[in-house]
Amino acid sequence: MFNLKKKSFKRFDLALFITVLLLCIYGIVMIKSATLSFDTNRHVKVQAISTILGVIAIVFFVLLDYQFIGKFYIPIYVISVGLLVAVALFGIGAEQWGSDSWLKIGGFVFQPAEIAKVGIIIFLAKYIDKNKNEINQPLTVLKILALAGIPILLIAKQPDFGTAVVVVFFVVVMLFAAGIDWKYIGYAFLIGIISLPILWFSLKPYQRDRIFTFLDPERDTSGTGYQAMQSRIAIGSGKVFGRGLFQGTQTQYNYLPEKQTDFIFAVVGEELGLIGGLILILLYFIMLFRLIMIARNSKDTFGSLMVIGFAAMFLIHIWENIGMTIGLMPITGIPLPFMSYGGTFQLVNLICIGMALSVGVHKEGLNF
Repeated sequence: MFNLKKKSFKRFDLALFITVLLLCIYGIVMIKSATLSFDTNRHVKVQAISTILGVIAIVFFVLLDYQFIGKFYIPIYVISVGLLVAVALFGIGAEQWGSDSWLKIGGFVFQPAEIAKVGIIIFLAKYIDKNKNEINQPLTVLKILALAGIPILLIAKQPDFGTAVVVVFFVVVMLFAAGIDWKYIGYAFLIGIISLPILWFSLKPYQRDRIFTFLDPERDTSGTGYQAMQSRIAIGSGKVFGRGLFQGTQTQYNYLPEKQTDFIFAVVGEELGLIGGLILILLYFIMLFRLIMIARNSKDTFGSLMVIGFAAMFLIHIWENIGMTIGLMPITGIPLPFMSYGGTFQLVNLICIGMALSVGVHKEGLNF
C-alpha cells in the first residue's frame, strides 16, 4: 500500500506540482475579482479550503502506491454508478442551476458526476489493462462500451450534456491509447453520424437554443445569447494588457453571468488581457505535457491509461470552456479546471493530479 522508497522522490514531477499550485493560486485571485461586488470572501474561502484539502490529498496519493487503488476498480465503478443513480432519484438543482445534478446530504451539497468521472477513468484503465490482449475482440469492445455507456446515459439524463461529452471524449482517447483498431473508431464515427437526428430530438428546448445561438450569435442577444455576447465584450475590452485586476467593467458591474464559474476565463481576458490569457494557456500546456510524459514513461498499462484519461478530461474541459467564452464552441456549462469556483470540482481535480504523480513516482520509465 505505502511502499515509497527514497530514490522514488527523484521521480516526483516537481514541474507538474508547481504548475498546478500556480493554477490554483491564479484561480483563487480571479474568483476574488469575480465575486468582489456581491460576496464577502465566501467563495474565496471555499475555494481555498478545497485547494488545501486537495494538496493534502496529493501528498496522500503520492505516498500511496496507485496499484492499490487499482485493486478496488470494481467497487469504485459500482459506487460511481450508484451516485449517479442517486442523482436520478434524489437530485436537486434544476431551479437554481438548470439541472438536477447535485445531491444534498445534511448541509453538504456536491455534484456526483465530478466524482464519477474519476471513478470511470480508474475502472476503465484497470479493465482495459486486464483485457489488453483482447482489446480488439468485438466482445471485449462491446463490454467496455456498455460499461462506459451506463454512467454516460445517467449523466445525460440529469440533463448534463456537457459532462456526458467529457466522459465520451476521455473514453475514446483511452481506447485509442490502448491500441484499439481503427475500424472500431470508424464504426463509432458512422454510428454517431447516423444517430445525430435522434440526439437532436432528445435535446431540451434550451439546449437547441444554445446551438442555434452558437451558429448565429446575433440571434437573441438579450436571451439565450446574452452570456456569450457579454463574454466576448469582456474579453474584447481587455485588449492586450487588460483593464487591470478588479477593474473590469463587465465583471465588477455584474454584466457577465456565472463569472466565478463557467465564464471565469472572460474575467481573465477583461482584467488581465491577452497576456493574462496566454499565461493561463501556457500553464495548462505545461500541465498537460507533464501528464503525457508521466503516461508515456509509465511501466504498466493501468498507470499509463489512468493518466491519459486524466489528461484527456482536463483537455476537453479547457478546450470547451475557453472555446465557449470566445464564441468558438457552444455554451455547455463546463467549468475551467483549477480556475472555476467549485469545491467538489477543485478537490477532485487535485486528487487526479495526486494519482498522476503517484504513477510517476512509483513506476520507473521504460528504456527505449
